[in-house]
Amino acid sequence: MSVFLDTNVLLYLFSDDQHKADRAEELITTDAVVSVQVLNELVAVARRKLAMNWSEIAETVRAIQSACAVEPVTVEIHHEARRLAEKHQLAWYDALIVSAALAAGCKTLFSEDMHDGLRIENVLTVRNPFRSDEQAMK
Repeated sequence: MSVFLDTNVLLYLFSDDQHKADRAEELITTDAVVSVQVLNELVAVARRKLAMNWSEIAETVRAIQSACAVEPVTVEIHHEARRLAEKHQLAWYDALIVSAALAAGCKTLFSEDMHDGLRIENVLTVRNPFRSDEQAMK
């Protein structure tokens, strides 16, 4: 069973928060899937906020592509994202992530930004990978 990783999870690979960095590293080694959109967002943040050079970015993207399957963003994913955004009141880019995760056959979407526990289409569940078991029980 594959899991889908949102961009915000991958960005913790570069975090000073060792717990979150370790968790992100663990997740990319667990039959994970990302989309081309996730790779695009990662590149944008790496340049703008992390001030990485193009060589560092290329190395990072290659490493992620070798560890994770990559789901393309197709016209069908776009159309489904529009439907999901309306039905589930999702932000547009979140809906694209959800649509790609569903197209890839994932059951779990790890994201720190979306509502933890959100169930979409009775198939996909959003989980915050950094939420402790104690927080989840509250």
